[in-house]
Amino acid sequence: MRRNDPVLRAAADTLRARPLLSGGLICAIAGAVVLGLLPPLVLEGLVNDLAAGSPAGRGRVALYVALLVLAGACEAAKESLIIAFGQQVTHRLRSAMCAKLSRLEASYFDRNEPGFLTARLVGDVDTVEVLFTGGVVGLIADACSLVGILAVVFTCSVGLGVLLVVCAPLLFALARRVQRRTLQAQLRHRQAVARANQHIPDTLQNIRTIRALGKETYMENRYGVFLEESCRAVEETNFCDAVYSPIVVTVSTWLVAVMMVLSARGGAFQSLFGMSVGTAVAVIAYVGKVFEPLESIGMEIQNIQAAAAGIRRIRDFLGEGERTELPAVQEVPGAPAAELRGVDFGYEPDRPVLKGASLAVQTGETVTLAGRTGAGKSTVMKLLLGLYAPRRGRALLNGRDARAVPEGEKRALWGYVEQSFRPVPGTVLDQVTLGDERISPQAARQALELVGLRDTVDALEQGADTPFRPGLFSQGQLQLLSIARAVAAQPRLLLLDEITAHLDAATEETVLHALRCAGKGRTVLSISHRLYRPGEGRLVQLDHGCPET
Repeated sequence: MRRNDPVLRAAADTLRARPLLSGGLICAIAGAVVLGLLPPLVLEGLVNDLAAGSPAGRGRVALYVALLVLAGACEAAKESLIIAFGQQVTHRLRSAMCAKLSRLEASYFDRNEPGFLTARLVGDVDTVEVLFTGGVVGLIADACSLVGILAVVFTCSVGLGVLLVVCAPLLFALARRVQRRTLQAQLRHRQAVARANQHIPDTLQNIRTIRALGKETYMENRYGVFLEESCRAVEETNFCDAVYSPIVVTVSTWLVAVMMVLSARGGAFQSLFGMSVGTAVAVIAYVGKVFEPLESIGMEIQNIQAAAAGIRRIRDFLGEGERTELPAVQEVPGAPAAELRGVDFGYEPDRPVLKGASLAVQTGETVTLAGRTGAGKSTVMKLLLGLYAPRRGRALLNGRDARAVPEGEKRALWGYVEQSFRPVPGTVLDQVTLGDERISPQAARQALELVGLRDTVDALEQGADTPFRPGLFSQGQLQLLSIARAVAAQPRLLLLDEITAHLDAATEETVLHALRCAGKGRTVLSISHRLYRPGEGRLVQLDHGCPET
């Protein structure tokens, strides 16, 4: 991994922030390594005594049992602490990724569907957790054990030590071969899963169009292709995982057999492989321990390589470009509340949406944008919200660049009402305040009263403190709640984006009345023919990316 790898950085931060956990993990690993080496040595003495006709001493038997118990206890503590450490690392990693989301350019969300974001924030980070809980730290401990075991084996039998050293590179080469194939399969699997995850919401979102055009079979077949690609990749990883471990076990068995045969031949082989009965028993135990790490690698290759693929995607995500933070500037007295000056903009380089667009909304004015679908009405809103930077020209709020408005001032400057209500976890009151401590409960209740929703909320079982859940409000009431959210911070500018598009006539009239109440004393820029009333503001027609009054 690279020095600035996000997983390494998260692990290093966890080591510094949780010294007790880190120290306990190191002590558990050291205890498991040392205590794992001692039982075969005690067993060697016991077997030699029995072979010589001497009774096994109770003290030595008790010591052997005690070492096994202590070794098992250290192993259990090691695994528990590894899980705790891995969860701490993934918590820090996921927190960093969530923080990154708020700093990304809005164009990133145009290029990447929700399914891909879900795969990175959930699936990829979960594989990193499996990397730790599945044995990556344990493999470090196994490496320490391997060094100790080889040292003991060379002391007991030089010939066997040489055989182990000769076979190790061959097994390592086999492991690398399997790892490369597994990594490629894991990457294909994760890509197929991301496409399948995105296919489901796409299908649900466009279900009426799919039925109208009779494309159910096409969508079903396309989903089947994604599942087939994923299954083929999983089958390849399972094959690699299934083949590797039996090979390691077979090689370890052959090594023990060769050692025994050569030891019994006498002559020069006797000096290399000769040993007592007790030593033979101890060496056989150590040979099994030598191959345990390699066998463990074989069992964990799938997890390790899945994590490697996930880490690569996490690194790419955290390396995405962020919004350019413009220096804060003061408002210009007398400047329009919202203004576009010769703006050119498009979401794709070769498909402009706005061309030379200019629009000025004076303080206290009510302006309605109208135009065909795709004319750029919502794009005007997004530019004024500071989500995108124009290719040419400027988007201004009270004379300063829309992207230069500090985050802490945005809710007090403008309130934005979308086409559909987007809930947040929490109570009904939280839907209005959005967790902003600057908005008091009293201010939130005043906003609910302004839009005519106060009595409805008070009638709930816990009033404004009732946990929000789907079905608690009707569609029209949700739009009223959205308006209350927008005006709770007493903004000077209201931006309304087709908020009556999905409402019936009666509900629409209720929402329009609430909007008139909310818009008193404020500058209002809205998108909708139906919101426009002659004599109550100015209608601006947006045609071919250019506003016309």
